[in-house]
Amino acid sequence: MYITSREKAIIELIIKTSGKHTALSIASTLNVSARTIQRDLKAVEKTIQEFSLKLVRNNDEGLVIQGKNEHIFRLIQHMISTNPIDQPPQERKLRLLLAVMEEELYKTQVLASHLEISTATLAAYLDELAKWLGNFQIKLIRKRGVGVKLEGIEANKRRALVHYFLQYFNEELIEKMYLLEKGSLSEKKILHYFIPENLRAVSASVNSAFNSEHARFADSGHLEIILHIYITMQRIESRFFVNKDVILSEREISDEYAIMRQITSELEHKLGLTFSEKDILNLAQNLKGTKLREAESVPYDSIVLAQMIKNVIHSVSNQLHLDLTRDFSLFQGLLAHMEPALFRIKQKLASFNPLKEEIKRKYPILFMAVKNSVEEEFKEIDHFPDDEIAFMVLHFGSALVMQEENLVIRALVICPTGIGTSKMLMSRIKKEITEIDEIDIKSIKEITEEVDLSIYDIILSTVRLPIVNAEYILVNPLLSEENILTIKTFLKNNIENLTKDKKYQKGAKQDLSTAANKKKMALSEMLNEVKDIQQSIEAILHNFRFYQVDKWKSQEQILKNMIMKAEAENLLTNPAVIMEALKERERKGGLGIPNTNIALFHTRNEHVRELIFQISHLPDTCLVQGMDGNDVAMKNLLLMLAPSELSIREQEILSLISTNIIETDEAILVFSSANEKMICKKLETIFVEYLQSNFKISQ
Repeated sequence: MYITSREKAIIELIIKTSGKHTALSIASTLNVSARTIQRDLKAVEKTIQEFSLKLVRNNDEGLVIQGKNEHIFRLIQHMISTNPIDQPPQERKLRLLLAVMEEELYKTQVLASHLEISTATLAAYLDELAKWLGNFQIKLIRKRGVGVKLEGIEANKRRALVHYFLQYFNEELIEKMYLLEKGSLSEKKILHYFIPENLRAVSASVNSAFNSEHARFADSGHLEIILHIYITMQRIESRFFVNKDVILSEREISDEYAIMRQITSELEHKLGLTFSEKDILNLAQNLKGTKLREAESVPYDSIVLAQMIKNVIHSVSNQLHLDLTRDFSLFQGLLAHMEPALFRIKQKLASFNPLKEEIKRKYPILFMAVKNSVEEEFKEIDHFPDDEIAFMVLHFGSALVMQEENLVIRALVICPTGIGTSKMLMSRIKKEITEIDEIDIKSIKEITEEVDLSIYDIILSTVRLPIVNAEYILVNPLLSEENILTIKTFLKNNIENLTKDKKYQKGAKQDLSTAANKKKMALSEMLNEVKDIQQSIEAILHNFRFYQVDKWKSQEQILKNMIMKAEAENLLTNPAVIMEALKERERKGGLGIPNTNIALFHTRNEHVRELIFQISHLPDTCLVQGMDGNDVAMKNLLLMLAPSELSIREQEILSLISTNIIETDEAILVFSSANEKMICKKLETIFVEYLQSNFKISQ
């Protein structure tokens, strides 16, 4: 009978304190997550069954080992004489994967001895690993009398290893990274693979490169790219080289390549190793497909993709008999997800969603609706993976549940697994735990940077937190029934603390004051949003200009004239910088709208003072690269400029215009009509419909 040190400690705690310890208190005592304890309790139950004993919970959720005294005595005697094994199966499988990754051929008996397991157990592990590696186009070959080896390209092997760590050791890595940055990590090797000093160097270089970027990055993507770089370094040192060129155009990964060139150059200087051109290209490709950007940092002008996402939302709404078409947060989140997702699919970069099966089980109708809509809209993709569909379902699930708000106490959700997952968790909390009123979402990084945790009544996290002096509850990202019970039990047992200094406090005047302040804050937020909308619409209409170009001019001349006139009207400064920004944007990808004679030139820049939307109608067509890579015969040049910093409502107004340009055939005709009055009327109609749908007003 095998038992781990933690399982042994759990049994001893329960025997010593019979009924006093809950799963949560044991987790706190042993300094691990509640989820880890729940997994261990299943193993504990099997162990004590061998002694004719049962694990039961009393009325206060306290754990008790129930059975005859002589059986409990036999269990205690066994605990004293047993030497625990400290390596769980998943860790042994990691060691197995690392072993077959590092050797071209490994004898079965040697592998079993290395892992300290039987050949039968090794065979079972190899079966599981072979199935998992198949998702990355890697074959695990076993030949009797020869041994075990992997067949597949090096780039796929590196990617498989990254995803294995992310899927099974995400929490441990986040914790180790935090301790590493604080200088309090004493391990010589993390998870049998990572050398702390080298991992710290990679993390520092990545942080330095990303801090110089304007976009904000999500925690999960940040950790993923650190792993990609570290594993690339390790594979280079072990003399495993990328043996296939990354076939991508320079435009597709120009930004990512520049970032990776900066990071690898710094690491070459620090650690004295050399990254090949193929290594850097491979890393740039992985960066392109990584879910790095948060929803708020996605460009507002991805016109064709934005329209396709709007169509998906409309289709899902119709299938479910509800309206999600006005949910800009849903649209924005899907846009953030879909751009890297489509890149991953087209480049065959597998992306695994560990919650896929649970999502399909919990939300079968929503999953089918999203799958139907996506496959109908993205017909050019032969197969849209269920893992990607499941990520999208998280966004839709968040939007659906958020319609049912009716809540009371303040909570903090700490969830570094991506914005879709964190919003889904927030929405599930709102639906299942009606006592909670306000919910804030913070990343691991944010909570370590002067966030006052004392202002929250309850702290929930999907990972073990490297913080002290703060009580928190660990939960599943989809909030299991057990999580719900734990949270409700916590709220029930802490009513006095939760209601302290709040509306249950004596004194009617203070109650009224608190309520009034709350209403005033809500009204203030609403007025700010209304102000943003009003100013955005007024700026677009007031700054709209239509230019009829009589003589043939180059595209650059037309843009330059438009920018110079905008400067003369004090709408922007430093036209040369803005002109260069427009050229840089054009170099990154086509601006011509497919199947039209329209091109949208756009940029966000600190030298732009107000939102600007203007049109120049050309006397003759001019060829420009389209958004789909094909040439577009441009006859209408649309210019959209915005300040670098935009509120959510300002982003929504710009997105509204850009997607409406191609929303219908009638809209395309209007914006390419060279009829100024008709275009102005169309803009007014777009804004009136937007205001009517958002504020329930009538003409």
